[in-house]
This record gives sequence, C-alpha cells and structure tokens, in this order.
Amino acid sequence: MINYAKIFDGFWQRKQPGSRSTSQRSSSQNNKTQSLILDYWFVGSVVCLLCIGVVMTGSASIGISDKVMHQPLYFLTRQIAYVGVGLLLAFCVLQVRLSFWQKSGPFLLIGAITLLILVVVPGIGLQVNGSARWISLGFVNLQPSEFTKLFFIIYLSGYLVRRGEEIRETLKGFLIPIVLLTITSLLLFAEPDFGAVVVLSATVFGMLFLAGVRLLHFTVFVAVVIAALVGMAFSAPYRMQRLTTFLNPWDDPFNSGFQLTQALIAFGRGEWFGVGLGASVQKLFYLPEAHTDFVFAVIAEELGLAGSFIVIGLFSIVVWRILYVASQAEKIGNCFAAYLAYGIGLWLSLQVIINLGVNMGVLPTKGLTLPLMSYGGSSMVMVCISLAIVMRIFYEVHNEGESSGKNAFRSNKRNKRRNYKK
Repeated sequence: MINYAKIFDGFWQRKQPGSRSTSQRSSSQNNKTQSLILDYWFVGSVVCLLCIGVVMTGSASIGISDKVMHQPLYFLTRQIAYVGVGLLLAFCVLQVRLSFWQKSGPFLLIGAITLLILVVVPGIGLQVNGSARWISLGFVNLQPSEFTKLFFIIYLSGYLVRRGEEIRETLKGFLIPIVLLTITSLLLFAEPDFGAVVVLSATVFGMLFLAGVRLLHFTVFVAVVIAALVGMAFSAPYRMQRLTTFLNPWDDPFNSGFQLTQALIAFGRGEWFGVGLGASVQKLFYLPEAHTDFVFAVIAEELGLAGSFIVIGLFSIVVWRILYVASQAEKIGNCFAAYLAYGIGLWLSLQVIINLGVNMGVLPTKGLTLPLMSYGGSSMVMVCISLAIVMRIFYEVHNEGESSGKNAFRSNKRNKRRNYKK
C-alpha cells in the first residue's frame, strides 16, 4: 500500500518543543502555535498579477464575448473559474513533498508524451485556426503542451540528480534527455506549436548548462538545433512569413501584418497613463486574440506605459524570487529542488519575455500566453501548480536550513564543553 504520510506533508509548520522536562514540555504543547512559511514578496506579486490578469481579461474579452457568446462576461466568468481551480490545486500541491515529484518524474513525462500523441490523432485533437493543440473534454479543452513544459522540467530535474556525473563526463548521459526532447518537440511540431518548442528547448538547454555539461557537447547540439529550427522555418512559407512580418508589419498592414499593427496602435494610444480601464478601442474587433496572446497590448492601451511597467516589475519580482529560492536550495545541497526551481524560473521568464516581445513587435508571433494573465484554463492551472511547487521548495529549504543551523549550533556547543573540560 502507498504510504500517503510520506507523500503529503502539511504546509503549516508546527514549532516543536526541545528536549526539556516533562512539565515544561506539557506547558509548551498547550501553547503550540502554527506559523506559515511564505515568501511574501513572491506571493504578493503573484496575487497582484492574478488580480490584474482577471480584470484585464474581462476588459479585453467583453466585445468578443458579447458578439460570439451573447454574454459580455462569458470569458471573464470562465477565467475566474480557472483561477479558482488553479488556486485550489496549488493549495493541494503545497502539501506534497518534493520527494514525490522526484520519484514521479518519469511517469509524468510518459503521461505528457501520451497526451501529445493523442492530440495529433484525428478525431481526438480539437482544431482551432488550423492547429490541433487541444483535447476536448466537453466542458473544457485540455492543452497538453502546457502540461508537457512542467512535467519535462520535473523529469529532467530528477535525471540531473540521478545521472549528474554521467551527464558531465559522458556523451551518453547528455544524449538521453536530448533524445526525449527531440521526441517531444516532433510531437509539438505536429500540432503545430512552434512557440512551445522554442520555450521548452531553451529551458532544457539552460538546465543542462547549469548542470555542468561539457561545453563541446552543449555547443554542438545547440548549433544543430538552431540549424534544424531555421530549416523548419524555411520549409513552410507561412512560417517564414510569420518570422519576417514583424520586421516591417506596415508593408502589409491588412493581411500578414494586421495583428501586429493593431497591437502597435494600442501601444501608441495608451501613451503614459492609458485611455482608461475598459476604454480600449483596439479590443473591439480590431486586435485579434486580444484576451489571450495580446492581452498585454490592451493593458498598454488602457493603463499606459505606467501600467505596463508595473506588470513588468511584478513579473521581474516573481522570477527574481524563484531564482533566489533555487540558489538557496543549491547552497544547502538540495540539487533536485535547485534544478526544479531554476527550470520553472527559466520557463516562466522565457514565456513572459517572448509574449511581451511579440506584443511590442520585437519578436515574431508565437502564440504563447502571458502567464497568470492571458485567458486559458490549461495555462492558468499549470502556472499556478508550478508556482506552488516553488513555494513548497521555499518551505522545505527554509526548514532544512533551519535544521542544519540548529545542528551546527549544538555541535559547536558540545565542542566548547569538551574543550572546557580538557
């Protein structure tokens, strides 16, 4: 039978009494308190982004909701439900020990690859705008690529701990995760989801680099991947068109450059402090996908440059705290926690940078959501779960550091006593 006590561990930390007399221990037990270990900068920034995201999703989607669904608040109510489910699952994940994720990595990756296979099977995958990226469950659509990002990071974090020396010393250890990444990328290309391939590949390369792989192996394979991506871009005219349109969208503003020109107009209209919440014009059937991929353009129009800087600042705090947690885990020797936090930090920062770059016209259109803000159930739920894992890492690292500090203090005390007796 499964020992669930070893998997689940309360996020609420009880302050345990030390080894004292029975009377002292009993009085201390009567006065036990529970304290919550949180990174308040991290949690505060995440909550702010979620609140801004819900408000701006409702504002950006009101026009299309009324036209398509005949319910002005249709997408807003669903987004609130997605946030609620995400937070509920995040609370559950907070109770799960990191050792569970470390052991489950291979099974999670197998599950993710199975879902990617199912999504490209005719009759199972749901096609929207020429891409089969979803599996319809009736009341909601499941996007396997969102699960794949997190599950691959979890698997790779465990692999880097199990095969750390092999990865650093041999080509075989390096090739195993690369082969798995290739299989996953081919399935994502079949959807097609070029943006997910770029984010996942860059995250995996970053984690392998941090693990200390040989520079020659790393450089050669990065060159091969870049060559393959360039080849894929040239192999299909529509990909090449999307990659080059952003350089000058005004050449064809009513066709290939339409989405980007409308986004740039939204940025221009916003000026310093925006046109006001709900007063965007571009979201009214001018800017396609205003509530998903281009929600940041609506933020720039309604809240202006000041609002845009606030959102960018909040994302910067979130990524900074994730990397801080990773560095603390590395300091105490918890390699799995460190790799996992680094991987999640790389993934989220890359996705934010690409989404903002696309909205501002400095990167080609990729179809990636803005974490915590864009409309979408799979993305919202998986990001909430990922951030809950980071909070769990913070909790366990804090406890491990506290325990090691106490042990060091007791050891020093014993040494002093011995020296005094001598």
